[in-house]
Amino acid sequence: MKRLLILGGDHFTIPVVEAAHKQGYYAITCDYLPDNVAHKHSDEFINYSTIDKEGILEWAKKNPIDGVVTFTDSGVVTTAYLQHHLGLPQIGPLESVEILQNKARFRQFMTDNGFNVPRAKGYYNYEEAVKDVSMFHWPVIVKPVDSAASKGVTRLDDVKGLKEAAEYALLFSVTKQFIIEEFIEKEGCSSDSDCFSHNGKMVVVTYSAQRFDENAKNPYAPAGFSWPSTFTKEQEEYLTSELQRLISLLKMKTTIYNVETRVGKDGKPYIMEVSPRGGGNRLAEMVRFSTGADMITAAVRAAVGDDVELNHNSLRGHWAEVIIHADNTGKFREIVIEKDFYKNHVFQTDLWVKSGDKVESFTGGNKAIGTLVLKFNDEQEVLWALSHQEEWLDVVVK
Repeated sequence: MKRLLILGGDHFTIPVVEAAHKQGYYAITCDYLPDNVAHKHSDEFINYSTIDKEGILEWAKKNPIDGVVTFTDSGVVTTAYLQHHLGLPQIGPLESVEILQNKARFRQFMTDNGFNVPRAKGYYNYEEAVKDVSMFHWPVIVKPVDSAASKGVTRLDDVKGLKEAAEYALLFSVTKQFIIEEFIEKEGCSSDSDCFSHNGKMVVVTYSAQRFDENAKNPYAPAGFSWPSTFTKEQEEYLTSELQRLISLLKMKTTIYNVETRVGKDGKPYIMEVSPRGGGNRLAEMVRFSTGADMITAAVRAAVGDDVELNHNSLRGHWAEVIIHADNTGKFREIVIEKDFYKNHVFQTDLWVKSGDKVESFTGGNKAIGTLVLKFNDEQEVLWALSHQEEWLDVVVK
């Protein structure tokens, strides 16, 4: 029985554990939270932070494994580090993974290689950053170079507030570094979806329409997604070509990616982020529902060196995912879905809390309390449902 180490233990890790079990692998989950939900599904749990590269490496030397995989942002560099030092199947060169996982290094790499990229620069403190304010066209986004789920992110329309934004970003950075990046005003919806490369070739590339809750405490935290995207066919083809060029330059191998893209008001398509892991918010599952491409199984098989097969069909119908969240902190009571809407459109409900549990206002993906998978007949139904949630969904918090 092959032994697979899975870095992470949250809700989004459960499908990875299940996929490993279906392949007959022994699944070991790892993070610093023993009560995390995915540990209840795995065969074994080890108590290390997913960023503790050396600690996990020493454990693995005494407890041999056949592969390592992660669907959490904090575990990506550790995954590549373990693969490199243990001689395990690799998602790509360690340095390439480090570039992808550091927003400042990634922006510089993109700039050096002629990709469409917003002007950006990384800093370790406010004093460094304030000297460069004249080089940016405002508004800008200030964020950690190495965090996900929209944690530590602030939009600034002018230099006022930069000190507070920098300090806020540093709270969420492992390496204690933040980036200032010119804000690309998007045309239509940005995209956040999962993709897959096999032996360096992009074999699955998907695009979504990323939705936000403007009334949420953090309006930059994704609150929903729909498929297909709002991009044109030509824009998607350009982005796909650039994604292939990027992973070829980085010599990436066989892995799943969480990819964020957008088209700016200037008409240019931009690759915003590429992380060699499955995305949060069940994105790989949504792609499986909508196209049949099982990237989760492919990722776990690749991690232990087994052959990968991906059946990727064109998009089947119109799909959406709603990130269930609370507007205010309090005690969760229930979610109420209008009866006819539930009957006609709800494909799957995944609720992570029970009545009486404390929930917090939506500041990032880590404050989500569940997901709804929805299916529709056409784009008009999707747009109505996502823009009129208050008419069919009520998250009751007292």
